[in-house]
Amino acid sequence: MLPIRDHNPSGRTPYITYALMIANIAIFVWTLQYESDQRALAQLYFDYALIPALISEGQGFEGIVTSMFLHGGFMHLAGNMLFLFIFGDNMEDEMGHVPFLVFYLAAGVGAGLLHYLSEPYSQVPTIGASGAIAGVMGGYLLLFPKARIDILIILVVIFKILPLPAWIVLAVWFAMQLFGGFSQPADMGGVAYWAHAGGFLVGLVLTVPIWLRRGGPRFWVDTEGHPPHPEAQYRLARSAVPRVPRR
Repeated sequence: MLPIRDHNPSGRTPYITYALMIANIAIFVWTLQYESDQRALAQLYFDYALIPALISEGQGFEGIVTSMFLHGGFMHLAGNMLFLFIFGDNMEDEMGHVPFLVFYLAAGVGAGLLHYLSEPYSQVPTIGASGAIAGVMGGYLLLFPKARIDILIILVVIFKILPLPAWIVLAVWFAMQLFGGFSQPADMGGVAYWAHAGGFLVGLVLTVPIWLRRGGPRFWVDTEGHPPHPEAQYRLARSAVPRVPRR
């Protein structure tokens, strides 16, 4: 199951969302020069990744921010940029350009701090924008719980696009992070589940003042949880997968 788009068009150009995507892509391309030199790559992560053990020693605090712009591979980058593209424009539309940038960075810092608290002596470098993007998703859940999200479902040779309310998509995603956080062995590395869950909660909390200014529960009543403007409509192409009739 992969979210590919929402039906929630923004009312203005999301310059900050685009700038963040460009920055992440450009930095990833720049780091490719270290792929063939493991020593240089390790030094890059030591200097710019979030390493909880370093913070416990009183150093490496800058990694809480710089780690948000590093990625460990093309699929890592592509997945994060897809989620930022889907959810970021609407949050930027509601908050404004500069406030959204502050919100994004604050969610990323919050995610990094919760990851640190979950494993304060871990020596595993943590990188990626997913904590900050999780904050964007948490804010999206509060403001647009019933906005439709198109999910691509892949079952072997069957490809199907299924529209679901945002609250289902995001609630399932958040539950998966909690499950991963509790089930992944300590200091194993891999996915920073607690950074995802922490960023999501930080983003949701930071969005509460905006939600209250919109009327709080009244905002949900007025919009029925849908975007406060007409939803985008997409034409879904017929599947190219041949159907074999029963004999």
